[in-house]
Amino acid sequence: MYPYWLEIGSFKLPTFGPMVVLGFLVAHAVIKRELLRRELDPELASNLITAAVVGGLVGAKGYFVLFELPPWASWGDSFRAIFSGSGLTWHGGFIVATGSVIWTIRRYEAPLAHVADAVGLGLALGYGIGRIGCQLAGDGDYGIPTDLPWGMAYPNGVVPTTEIVHPAPVYETLSGASIFALLWGTRRWLANWPGLSFSIYLMLAGLSRVLVESIRLNPQVAFGLTAAQLVSLAMMFAGLTIASRLLTRPPSEQDTVS
Repeated sequence: MYPYWLEIGSFKLPTFGPMVVLGFLVAHAVIKRELLRRELDPELASNLITAAVVGGLVGAKGYFVLFELPPWASWGDSFRAIFSGSGLTWHGGFIVATGSVIWTIRRYEAPLAHVADAVGLGLALGYGIGRIGCQLAGDGDYGIPTDLPWGMAYPNGVVPTTEIVHPAPVYETLSGASIFALLWGTRRWLANWPGLSFSIYLMLAGLSRVLVESIRLNPQVAFGLTAAQLVSLAMMFAGLTIASRLLTRPPSEQDTVS
């Protein structure tokens, strides 16, 4: 565990933030390259990343303040939570970031399906890299106790534990890398159906999160599921719906990308 890259007196540079930044930078590079391959404006990648960062932070913090702070929290507590380094909920950030990205694509009148496919590639790899930051920081995203040989403790983490638990961030990094590898390896064939690659991303990313939440210590909110699992199930349903509609029609020549 390396919660901080650098410590000088009272100054501490957390490991989580730089890894999230690295994740966004890698996602930007992947999206830009894929847009270029699809003969779309590669500079759109910068606007998409900006929309995702701003929307993600607003959504993540907003959800935490509105739904995860205790009922007795004061306005001061809410204000401090907004500007603290904690309280970044994945599902809140994903929902608002998705809306921000779609608005950006529409604003620039870019083909939604083609751009979404490029975004899915960047999301898969960028998310996996960002989760490395959670693992290094030991920020409480780990799972329940386990006796599996790869279980580990986080005694020096930001949220320490001496119990041997599931290293859930490692699982998510591996799943993100695997999803990216699958989509990257099949991107030329999948491009015959614009939007299909992104629909597969939604299904696989949603399934991955549903599974990892089953060994995490997050509270259940409805039907025995956590908030992240409910959002993930919605992702899977959306992906399945999009894929089924796309596969009922033959690929159009004008949609094909070499």
